[in-house]
Amino acid sequence: MLKTVVFVSLFISYSLVSSEYIYKGFDEHFKPEWWQTDIIYQIYVRSFKDSNGDGIGDLNGVTEKVDYFKSINVGAIWLSPIFKSPQDDFGYDISNYKMIDPLFGTMADFDRLRDAFHNNGIKVILDFVPNHTSDEHPWFTKSVDRMEPYTNYYVWKDAKYDKDGNRIPPNNWLGVFNSGPAWEWNEKRQQYYYHAFQVKQPDLNYRNPMVVEEIKNTILYWLGRGVDGFRFDAVNYLYEREDLEDEPKSNYPGAYDTDYSSLIHTNTLDQPETYQMVHLWRELFEEYSISEKTPNFFMVECYSPLNYTMLYYGNTTHPGAHFPFNFLFINSFNKQSDANQVYDMIKSWMLNMPEGKWANWVLGNHDNSRVGTRTHPLLVDGLHMMQMLLPGTPITYYADELGVDDTYVRWNQTVDPAGLNVGPLRYTQFSRDPERSPFPWDDSRNAGFTNATETWLPVNPEYWHENMVELSKHKSHLRTYRQLSRLRQSPTIVKGDLHIYVLSKWVFGFSRSFYDHTTFFVVVNFGSILEVIDLRAARPTLPEILKVKVSSVNSGYVTGNLLKSHSITLRPKASLVLSTTIINGD
Repeated sequence: MLKTVVFVSLFISYSLVSSEYIYKGFDEHFKPEWWQTDIIYQIYVRSFKDSNGDGIGDLNGVTEKVDYFKSINVGAIWLSPIFKSPQDDFGYDISNYKMIDPLFGTMADFDRLRDAFHNNGIKVILDFVPNHTSDEHPWFTKSVDRMEPYTNYYVWKDAKYDKDGNRIPPNNWLGVFNSGPAWEWNEKRQQYYYHAFQVKQPDLNYRNPMVVEEIKNTILYWLGRGVDGFRFDAVNYLYEREDLEDEPKSNYPGAYDTDYSSLIHTNTLDQPETYQMVHLWRELFEEYSISEKTPNFFMVECYSPLNYTMLYYGNTTHPGAHFPFNFLFINSFNKQSDANQVYDMIKSWMLNMPEGKWANWVLGNHDNSRVGTRTHPLLVDGLHMMQMLLPGTPITYYADELGVDDTYVRWNQTVDPAGLNVGPLRYTQFSRDPERSPFPWDDSRNAGFTNATETWLPVNPEYWHENMVELSKHKSHLRTYRQLSRLRQSPTIVKGDLHIYVLSKWVFGFSRSFYDHTTFFVVVNFGSILEVIDLRAARPTLPEILKVKVSSVNSGYVTGNLLKSHSITLRPKASLVLSTTIINGD
């Protein structure tokens, strides 16, 4: 690693701090799978488009917008859970895995959606919840009654008793939603059941082979209905230690005793059997793909330490998921992050991946604040440049392409159980409602999301100017996103190598090259002062003149501008994609 003394003035820094070649790319014969080249777009169905006037998004609303996805070059949509559910956790509490919830439509509506997107070359991915069901699922009600074969479909344990003879849970494990013990007493069965999440979301017992078979059959059912892939929710929660050992205290500052963060979850997360189950699922997908001659795909969600996350990839002999989500830009990046931190994050993922595996880049989702809120609104373009042009698959959360921020949701408007469980004084720390606001389509009432008088969550008050129609008219985050979505289809981005650079304390850069194709150099200023960067000091083989291919809204540049590679001026929070090909039509 190259290190030099850094000279910093108020406006100019020329010193190269770090540079490293970390990814060699592929040869010209490499033929990527669809999930390697396509943008995967997460649709939170409730908030995308309402077609029937009830103030809640639905499947027909999604189908209406197929042309929008084509316009931003999305290759696959990922639908939040649409299965039958009491909606206590907005679909992540499933009461029937093989039915569509009437809130979102019918199976015929789903079939129309699938066909509409397939006819336009867009894949359909379902959000699948394997860890738990709703307590209204027939499996659970039959398990409560000890009706075979369902008696042990869930994690049931006998009570313990304190010295005074009072019934207490089997151990100190806590629920994720900060509601106290992860155990609920069932009077009828006279046992506790385990729920990693809400009381109404009992955990399935994967030590029961019949549960494994039920989930397998459910996956095959949806593959048979033409689904192209799955996102598996919360896979790191699948198994718990059988001996029920207490979890150690975390001593996390400010955590209440009932808060999930008050414990270190050594006994309930990332257990060895979980990885074995992921391997079995991958075998199922591979067998189906071979027999039906239809390539499929599954990705898994786990907020786990990097070393545990990488295990979900599997290895060459026992492959796991096609990829686990890369949450580094959610968990590790914030308003204070500098170029070195970004350098280290990218390097850590790329170099820790098992050989032959594929990266992915996630900036936002339904469980975390919007990217512009977590970082800075002017960094949205720069972060999209990184997400789209680094090696790997970009996963876009709905409306992030517009650059929208979180929506403020008052306590009396809050519907998320994660916020409701902690009360009005702390709800803003935990509620996920702000990032789930309806998509702003235009400047009409309720942002064109619905013709209802009320929406299930409030519309962002900035909708009158931050909406899809308005942002399509001028230089905007949306237009930058569209440019990037086209650019990522180039051979250099699909197959090229990766060189990363720390160009100053606050300026990060990376380059992508592929044989005699155009080289692209991306620079992002994460700082608060204007900087002038010498890219030829970082990469002497660059030509003297570079062409602006894509520019952030705040950069002061437009596509086609020619810049001297030894003197690139970057405003605070500005970013550029530069090309070595300066002739027209590149």
